[in-house]
Amino acid sequence: MPEIVCLRRVIELRKLPERALGAWLAIFVLCGCCASPAVAQRSSAASERKPVVVELFTSEGCSSCPPADTLLQKLAEHQPLPGADVIALEEHVDYWNHDGWNDPYSSADWTQRQLDYGALFKTEAYTPQMVVDGQSQFVGSSPRDASSAIQKAASSPKTDVAITGGTPDANGPQHFTVSVGKLVGDTPGDTAEVWMAVTEDGLRSSVNRGENAGHVLAHVATLRSLSKIGAAAASGTSPSFTGAPRVKFDSHWNREKLSVVVFVQEKRSRKILGAASTTVTPRGGNPPTASVPNN
Repeated sequence: MPEIVCLRRVIELRKLPERALGAWLAIFVLCGCCASPAVAQRSSAASERKPVVVELFTSEGCSSCPPADTLLQKLAEHQPLPGADVIALEEHVDYWNHDGWNDPYSSADWTQRQLDYGALFKTEAYTPQMVVDGQSQFVGSSPRDASSAIQKAASSPKTDVAITGGTPDANGPQHFTVSVGKLVGDTPGDTAEVWMAVTEDGLRSSVNRGENAGHVLAHVATLRSLSKIGAAAASGTSPSFTGAPRVKFDSHWNREKLSVVVFVQEKRSRKILGAASTTVTPRGGNPPTASVPNN
């Protein structure tokens, strides 16, 4: 297993000052809200936006992470970059838990996912780290790097992914129908795995120990579960994958704040070929549908 190091000094040196971060976030929102009518109309249509999966490896025990958490929140909630539909995954690693504060949302599985990326990028594990579509990584509090990477990813062709939620079972689980179209941009000889994630918005912690002691930290799209549900066929057929997974939700999760994300990721290259997300149906509600066409 690669060595895990906490690059505290490096991150502190490279972290944007709070005032500079605020200025960049304002530019992001300006780009999304003050575009010309024609651009705004195009970018507001989901079919005109391409999905871009933005993963943030973070920790409540890391003092450099709150600005990155805020950046991810703005990207997910405001969707400020024309042509990009940011699908956020906030993944809390567990290697900061020794430093006085045990992050309640951390998981060794998310740490291992970061290490897998580290093997690809030839980087040691650090926080905050942002990974875009499995192909680029940078310090997660940098709006400039985030904007560049997301826009580059949005300019690439995407594989069609669709997810439809069924009526929840009486005891809480919900069935979903997943369809993946013909693979686009895939690597010959690689395996396109289909993954399903459950995320939760609105989580907050009052931290009383560690580097963030005395602060209330807010989160978006916190990763709750992640599982592989199959693999897409590379034969050029469409659909390349269909499935009907049944998802169970922990009783401690707020169902009204949950989303389900499906993404197709190559096993070796780690490239994410396509993705879609949908909200979880409250009991007694009408199931939503999410699809992302290849355009």
